[in-house]
Amino acid sequence: MFRIPPITKNLLIINVLMFLALIVFEGWGIDLNNVLGLHFFLASDFHFYQLLTYMFMHANFTHILFNMFTLWMFGCVVESVWGPRKYLFYYIACGVGAGVIQMMAQFGEFYSLMNSAIAGFGLDDFLQVAHAYRYELNAWTTVGASGAIYGILLAFAMLFPEQRMFIFPLPVPIKAKWMVCIFIAIDLFSALGTSGSNVAHFAHLGGALFGYIMIRYWRNHPGGGNYGRSRGQQFFDRMKDNWERRTHKKSNRWDRKDETRSESDWDYNARKKAEQDEIDRILDKVRRSGYDSLTEEEKRKLFEGGK
Repeated sequence: MFRIPPITKNLLIINVLMFLALIVFEGWGIDLNNVLGLHFFLASDFHFYQLLTYMFMHANFTHILFNMFTLWMFGCVVESVWGPRKYLFYYIACGVGAGVIQMMAQFGEFYSLMNSAIAGFGLDDFLQVAHAYRYELNAWTTVGASGAIYGILLAFAMLFPEQRMFIFPLPVPIKAKWMVCIFIAIDLFSALGTSGSNVAHFAHLGGALFGYIMIRYWRNHPGGGNYGRSRGQQFFDRMKDNWERRTHKKSNRWDRKDETRSESDWDYNARKKAEQDEIDRILDKVRRSGYDSLTEEEKRKLFEGGK
């Protein structure tokens, strides 16, 4: 646990503590899932805070076990790449987005049920009927971190699309990008092909959808991608960009120096390529883990490269 990044560690702890609290309060006759779970927005027990609290509640031990295992397995990697603030913002946003999509799906299901049961039913009658059934609608309660975790799965696949993984029961490794595509396809077909399921398939899809939108936005707006990174890390990002621009320009002074070198063009180009790759690696390490994570040798190379 001491090697788990701080946000992932705290998310794991909070989820486990809330599950223990659920068990304790059940002994006192209080159902925390009914209080903190996400009710349909037209139900009598719906509150806006449930869009946040529902993702820390779980239905049973199997539910929390699989969610927390997935969070630990993939969240540690994503947090290490993005940093804690950006990672936490992404996790919460995916969870809230998953809840919104789930309620939109419930809205569609409720309208479809009423439309088939009541002749001439239309949107004008919807609010009136929903108010009449507001207590029955409390049965539509969503709990679990699955929506946020689907966002984490998607982030891992977009960061490391070629990473090969073993997924039970497949006998061969599969790339991360195909793994996520399979999961999303299963949830999509399950959501469209079943009704009354205890699994919130649309919440899973909603978490992945919001995650995809955020990652695409950050990639298309590099300034937005700085969210959650310190000024020092942003400084080294700019330093890397400047280095890359300089290495693609050959000054006259460098040309005169090249005329006297004794090595072949092949060796010279290979050496310069290796030096640039090493500087890129060091700058990537600084961006991920900070300047203090560098060894003395890496600091020396970075200083010499900066000259």
